[in-house]
Amino acid sequence: MRHGAVSYFDEAGAPFRTDTVPLTDEGRAQAEAARELLSGIAFDRVIASGLVRTMETAAIVAPGHELEVWPELEELRGERLESIPADQLEDAFVHAFRGVVPNEKRFLGGETIGELFDRVLPALDRLVADPAWDTVLLVLHGAVNRAILSYALTGERMFLGHLEQAPACVNVLDLGESGEWIVRAVNVAAYDLLHLSHRQTTMERYWEQYRANAENS
Repeated sequence: MRHGAVSYFDEAGAPFRTDTVPLTDEGRAQAEAARELLSGIAFDRVIASGLVRTMETAAIVAPGHELEVWPELEELRGERLESIPADQLEDAFVHAFRGVVPNEKRFLGGETIGELFDRVLPALDRLVADPAWDTVLLVLHGAVNRAILSYALTGERMFLGHLEQAPACVNVLDLGESGEWIVRAVNVAAYDLLHLSHRQTTMERYWEQYRANAENS
């Protein structure tokens, strides 16, 4: 699943460091809805990326479980936004995950999609190779989830950007007897099953947050 909703700016309009961004009240409510959705499932393991927003979400969704931290599953890392020319910022946000995203494309001037695959896929292989679990909850991030889902669907390092990941959404993946991936559900948001609350992508909403903060600062 993906972590609950966050804001990258505090109440005074100052930006958070991306590794310390906490859940908003809305994000905590979304995580509580996910907890209800998953309440009948017995998780053998609960794994989070270690960033604050995944740790908070995991603690709400799977209370009482020991949380494993796998930092190689942290979100795709962008560069400082000041390094991106102002006339390119909107495109960098809004078109970050459009279509089949090339492995060489950089996310907000930072890490490439290929570099994301380089750290996510070995971690996924290590998890799959461990026979000591049956059902695991991964609390991760939008781009990381897209990488995993894309790989499960294609068997290749192909990043399908249009696999939208709403805050606190749940994806259900299974492994067949011969080890092939079976994708059973994608982007299930317990608090908004039909995604009727808005028509924007996550990156479009983040661009609005950034622009509103820039106008008010």
